[in-house]
Amino acid sequence: MAGGDQSLIVKKIKKGGHAHHGGAWKVAYADFVTAMMAFFLLLWLLNAVTEEQLEGISNYFSPENISMSESGAGGMLGGKVIGETGAMPDTTARPSVTVDLPPPRAGTGGDEFAGEKQAASEETGEEEDAATRQAREEREFQQAEQEIRQAIESVPSLKELAKSLLIENTPEGLRIQIVDQEGLAMFPRGGSEMFPYTRKVLDLVAKVITKMPQKISIAGHTDATRFVGGEAGYTNWELSADRANASRRALIELGVPSDRVSVVVGKAATDPLVANDPENPSNRRISIVLLRGTAAESQPPQESQTAPAPAETNGGIDIPPPSNGSN
Repeated sequence: MAGGDQSLIVKKIKKGGHAHHGGAWKVAYADFVTAMMAFFLLLWLLNAVTEEQLEGISNYFSPENISMSESGAGGMLGGKVIGETGAMPDTTARPSVTVDLPPPRAGTGGDEFAGEKQAASEETGEEEDAATRQAREEREFQQAEQEIRQAIESVPSLKELAKSLLIENTPEGLRIQIVDQEGLAMFPRGGSEMFPYTRKVLDLVAKVITKMPQKISIAGHTDATRFVGGEAGYTNWELSADRANASRRALIELGVPSDRVSVVVGKAATDPLVANDPENPSNRRISIVLLRGTAAESQPPQESQTAPAPAETNGGIDIPPPSNGSN
């Protein structure tokens, strides 16, 4: 088999990878990312600098014209260019233009919470002002109560009426009530013409509230006893309203400005002072309230001084004997 030997040749084909598709998209993506980074960097810089720094940068790129010439720097050629024809000035050259930019409004000097701090400061200031006004009003109410009590105690003939005067500080304001006592009424039975001593008490009250800046409300109240007699259809509603209006007229005659009166109302027996005893004499009363929070709408308070006692004539003030009148 010398001539019959044959060589076995094995041919291996090695497959390569995929063909190259190019990298142009990577370059475009990198440019996009770079532009976005530059854009956000610019936004951050605008927020980090103060308004004065931005204005300085703006002035740098739009400087003021300090030359005597209206164009150029005022040198030898005065900012004019030499054309191709020689020394003739080129009339086609454009003059310089200065653009006035609006003042920049961006950034807070790096303080991201400056706006919130300013708003919080303003809100705190308003709360302090409100608290100051409320404290001043409380002092005025306390002083007014003290002056009324001192005034009625200074008149010997009115000491018996001290129990008829109720003063209390309420959320609505300083409430001054002139109430009936057992056997000592402020108005005649079924009538709205007040007794002289009732007017004397109103005189003391008027001297004090005239110096106060608040507006006032006046309410008339009766007990639950059904009104009998008089005109047909005349009830405790009309009676309480007439007594409130009589008190309003008396206060105005005694010096209280008419524009200080804000509300005049008759409430009949709907708001008893002694709820468990609807026919109690104390339910018959006149209520005068210095309305809280209305001082700004009126004149400022006058200088406070103790109200002078009313002059007594004819040996004092006559108080009628006890009676069992109602309404």
